[in-house]
Amino acid sequence: MSMRAAVLEVIALDAEDAVAAQAGGADRLELVTDMAADGLTPPAGTVAAIRAAVDIPLRVMLRFADGFAAGGAGGVERLVRAVGELRAAGAGEFVLGFLDPAGGVDLAAVERVVAELDGCPWTFHRAIDRAADRHTLRRRLAGLPGLDTYLTAGAAGGVDDGLPVLVAEAARGGEPGYEQRIMVGGGLRLDHVPRLRDAGIDAFHIGGAARSGGWDGPVSAAAVAEWRSVLDSEVLPSPVV
Repeated sequence: MSMRAAVLEVIALDAEDAVAAQAGGADRLELVTDMAADGLTPPAGTVAAIRAAVDIPLRVMLRFADGFAAGGAGGVERLVRAVGELRAAGAGEFVLGFLDPAGGVDLAAVERVVAELDGCPWTFHRAIDRAADRHTLRRRLAGLPGLDTYLTAGAAGGVDDGLPVLVAEAARGGEPGYEQRIMVGGGLRLDHVPRLRDAGIDAFHIGGAARSGGWDGPVSAAAVAEWRSVLDSEVLPSPVV
């Protein structure tokens, strides 16, 4: 049986990043601003400029402060207003994830924002890696409209620490709470790819690794192309019958 072609998602901060990522072979972009805070919601104008510059899918971050709290009722309403502005700017896919102080999913906040998405596809991001109980979080989110991806390193410390968790969760695909695609990101390196692909994982997310100069420089089409080449080389040929 042949392995599904891998999806490569690249973080873009502006239209220059987006054009380079698409040129390098990215399948999708995650749009953020302020990587010093691990990625916050970009201005609607930036989203519009990126949407005009490239034709690959893009997902926009919904997050206004470092950490994984929604910011109370006021924060949730700010997020809801942002959804309207971003959708008007051309966004049709999103990234979000909120935890309560105990490390459980802030289901009320997630449900309020998701209601505003009105069926748009979305990713629950690495807040899952800070959750007190990943399994409980997945079960509580199961069935929410539009949720099709978990962006995760398997552990708060990154993929090196989380590999066993990622492999175990991939093996549960199809169970309640585990139907969504696993997209691996967070300290992801090329040498992680073979083991992840062997586990059946087919989606990969890079930020700094897409930039030859780190976060101080723009996305490098060549760096993205190297990832594209490695991911494509991991697609196994169908057996001869």
